[in-house]
Amino acid sequence: MEEIKVLKVGEKVQDFEVDVYLPDKKDFGKIKFSDIFKKGKWLILYFYPADYTFVCPTELADIGEKYDEIKKLGAELISVSTDTHYVHYAWQQQEKLLSEIKYPMASDPTHIISKTFGVYDENSGLALRGTFIIDPDGKLLASEINYFPVGRNSDELLRKLKAFKYTRENPTQVCPAKWQPGKKTLTPGKDLVGKVGERLKTTV
Repeated sequence: MEEIKVLKVGEKVQDFEVDVYLPDKKDFGKIKFSDIFKKGKWLILYFYPADYTFVCPTELADIGEKYDEIKKLGAELISVSTDTHYVHYAWQQQEKLLSEIKYPMASDPTHIISKTFGVYDENSGLALRGTFIIDPDGKLLASEINYFPVGRNSDELLRKLKAFKYTRENPTQVCPAKWQPGKKTLTPGKDLVGKVGERLKTTV
């Protein structure tokens, strides 16, 4: 079997077609990554270990609260686990925390996508908690991977998406730590060397 190359930040994502459960339609479907990029949209992949677990529904509900804002920012969010889309359907129907989610839930039973993004755990056969932001050109810009016991914070994911959108639209600018829209950005250059703190203290 051919070894799967793990994708690195800055590299282009290969095209995948995934089976999904669509909670908003109560139906199944397929989504191709390239179709999302053709529409000029960003893609967020949100890997989690398994359905019918304990931290996972809290994470999926948390990110679900941000889904409308994510869509308004021109991005699509897809959750991914190694379960089938049929199991996603059953779980979403039973788990009250998931009753309001609308984003597609993708299945990766072959583990190919999980291995490509470096989240597949060989010992358990599950995906780690991985979050990936991909721009409309298909380039992987952000990667966060956490071990099983601790859930993520969707506020930081949303902040990073806004920051990457800003720097894509303003390529001469960079965003400092904890940047939020409306806050000061920086313009790299020799005049900024050694003076970042001073520049951040000045008015916009």
